[in-house]
Amino acid sequence: MKKGAVVFTSLALLVAFCIPAVAQPSNRAVETFVIDDFDNTGSNEWTWNVQTSRFIDSENGFPKLSYFEGAPNSLKELLKNGENPLKVLGVKTSYLRKGENWFEVYPEKDGKPYEIPFIGTVTQIDVWVWGANYLYYIDLLVRDADGRVYTLPAGNLAFNGWKNLIVSIPTHIRQHSRLRSGPKTMSFVGFRVRTDPDEYVDDFNIFFDQLKYTTNTLSNIFDGYELKDIDFGDAKGEQ
Repeated sequence: MKKGAVVFTSLALLVAFCIPAVAQPSNRAVETFVIDDFDNTGSNEWTWNVQTSRFIDSENGFPKLSYFEGAPNSLKELLKNGENPLKVLGVKTSYLRKGENWFEVYPEKDGKPYEIPFIGTVTQIDVWVWGANYLYYIDLLVRDADGRVYTLPAGNLAFNGWKNLIVSIPTHIRQHSRLRSGPKTMSFVGFRVRTDPDEYVDDFNIFFDQLKYTTNTLSNIFDGYELKDIDFGDAKGEQ
């Protein structure tokens, strides 16, 4: 009897391990999406703008925002764009006094702030940033599916040249609404840069390139998902 039991158990384990992998459904599809490469090709439905705190030197035209040719050396071969030059987004600021100054770089559409919706459940956002070795701090701003704006610290800018800043999305941020009304997903609001109260503020440059995010695109897909936002039109109840 003992020998028979061992043989039966071995056969059961063999069958379990031989079940084809394709029989196990998966709800994961990890992908990376580029929000903006800042090449200013006109392919996006939004542009970028900047707003600042009150002590900006506006009389001399600050803040200044423009596109410039360039890219991080680590990405130049990867991002070759045929005859079109690679570009980055640049912002220059100058404040009239030290203190808790700040500016925000945000997407804009039809002259109004525009929030870029994310796809799936986002695990991280990353962006290449050119720092001027000033002790400033950079945050990413996102709005959750309940309408709350979260500030996600991305570190300081006390470095020279390009650096890839990576921010993980906290699990407590609601990325999908359980309601049919209101926002459907989390969205990208913009960047916020804050000056250290003791740092110089009269001549600062920053550049951005390759803003992207990593996400699980299947995380919110369920059996019958296609019926979630179906249009009933003028349908009436049966008489």
